[in-house]
Amino acid sequence: MRLRDTIICILSLVLAASLLFTAGSQLDYINAHRYRMKLTIYEPLKNAPPSLAFATVAMGAFRGLVVDILWMRADRLKDQGQFFDARQLAEWITTLQPRFGAVWEFHAWNMAYNISVTIPASQPDQRWRWVKNGYELLRDQGIPLNPRCIELYRELSRIFHHKIGAVSDDAHEYYKLQLALAMQPLLDEGDEEHFKALAEAPETWDRTTSDPNVAELIKALKAADNTFTDKSDFTGNYLALRQNPDKFEPAAFQVIDRFRGSKALKKFDIFAKAYQLRNVWKLDPLMMQHVNETYGPVEFDDPNKHLPLDWRHPSSHAIYWAVRGLQVAGKDEFSIEEAHTDRIVFHSLQNLFRNGKIFIYSYKPSPDELADHSSPLIKMQGKRLFLRPDLRMFDSYNRVVLASIEKYRTIQPSTATSMQTGHKNMLRNAVLSFYQAGHRKAAQRTYDQLRTLYPLPDFQVPMVVYVRNRLGEELKDMGLHNAQEMVHTILRESYFRYALRDDDEAYALEKLAKEAYDRYQSMYPDDQRIDLPKFELMRYTSLQDFFGDTGYPLGLRQTLIDRIKIEKPELARKFEEIEKKLVEKVEKRQRDTSDGEE
Repeated sequence: MRLRDTIICILSLVLAASLLFTAGSQLDYINAHRYRMKLTIYEPLKNAPPSLAFATVAMGAFRGLVVDILWMRADRLKDQGQFFDARQLAEWITTLQPRFGAVWEFHAWNMAYNISVTIPASQPDQRWRWVKNGYELLRDQGIPLNPRCIELYRELSRIFHHKIGAVSDDAHEYYKLQLALAMQPLLDEGDEEHFKALAEAPETWDRTTSDPNVAELIKALKAADNTFTDKSDFTGNYLALRQNPDKFEPAAFQVIDRFRGSKALKKFDIFAKAYQLRNVWKLDPLMMQHVNETYGPVEFDDPNKHLPLDWRHPSSHAIYWAVRGLQVAGKDEFSIEEAHTDRIVFHSLQNLFRNGKIFIYSYKPSPDELADHSSPLIKMQGKRLFLRPDLRMFDSYNRVVLASIEKYRTIQPSTATSMQTGHKNMLRNAVLSFYQAGHRKAAQRTYDQLRTLYPLPDFQVPMVVYVRNRLGEELKDMGLHNAQEMVHTILRESYFRYALRDDDEAYALEKLAKEAYDRYQSMYPDDQRIDLPKFELMRYTSLQDFFGDTGYPLGLRQTLIDRIKIEKPELARKFEEIEKKLVEKVEKRQRDTSDGEE
């Protein structure tokens, strides 16, 4: 029996060794298939210290302990302000555990918020690089690896909404301009037909080049300029050629001229733009079309029609990614992350209501601007971006926030209550904004809703009385100088709109300035000590203030003067008369002073 047991043990060991050897020989083959089929979440560290690389390999399944240690170290470095070192540790953590959403969120936030502001505001291009690194990390790596992690969508939309779309960063205007300039070549006029064409464009290169006419265009571009031999960036170079032909061989743009107006060029042009949206910006044109139809601005004369959003605006991107996150949430119970994501949607719509119109003005920097190397504006490439309200966004905002309030009314009443507070304040401001802009029907409709949903004593008076009371409340607590500044500010905004040929808004603002002026004067009819200057004089001084404001490009200020001289000669003559009288007063005061000294 003893010999028999020994033989069985030996045979068992031999069999076990054979099975282990056979399994080991298949390991490389199995791992190769796992990587190819994306069934593994672990990838080897790159540029890591040998001790860390050894620890992750040696500990195998216990690499989670290494991640915990790295995470604590990264958090400590962040608290100490060592953001660059914390960033490197976060990169290793994302490699070790790419399905760990929190580290992607931390890594992106660290780059976009912490590291970016360590760079002086006088170098906005360098700051922008880190902000881009933050949102690209989430968009291009974190979300594809964690497609159902709502926190990553929320953080990505927050970067667009707050970091780029708000004003807390000194270089925010530069960020907005860079985003707008990058998106502008892909949008054409940005109308519904264009977005429909983008959504219908082929998704693959082969489907586009199967058209012989398009293939001929591509062949001609490759022959004209060696830049187009790189297929991986062909569409990017094509779009750059359309925008900046001087950076390419002259023969390349001659190809564009030869195909101009052809179906082949139009087809490839749409494909190139859709390709960039899908592969560079990770924006699905079909989803963009859905976002336009759901959240786009609504024309005042057709409340059932949504126009496309302006995708040059960071708030449009914030809405897109927040909506994507809400689509994957799929939860019936309350989730704080879902509530935050809902808030980003209607806060972005609110931002578009307040600052949704984009004006990009090209100009030549003045010598003073060129000499001021500390100003972020010197990096603006001879362009300035201005944002102004888009009142057409109100209906979309109103509908979305009411739906959110209803959504949380039963599952989380406190969240619904806080949303109602913000909605009430927005309605109050919207009534005033519509009234000031001359949209009296929209103002009345909004006021009626305000009184119905929030029946407070302040809202039980007629709408015109409510608006005048609001204006009176603001003026009541103002002294003479503050009231004068308020009228000046409104008039300057009116001149700005007129210079940009936004004539309807310019007229409405000037009318509002006169209403505020008359309202203040009626409050103190018998006290000349606190009277405002004559309105015509305030119009003139406001014009002088606008023209002397170096915050606006000189060409824009000159455009205003030229328009007034050509289109409003009577106003120009009044200004000349006022200027003449002011000069005479100054000269008389100087003479009187000289006589007194003698």
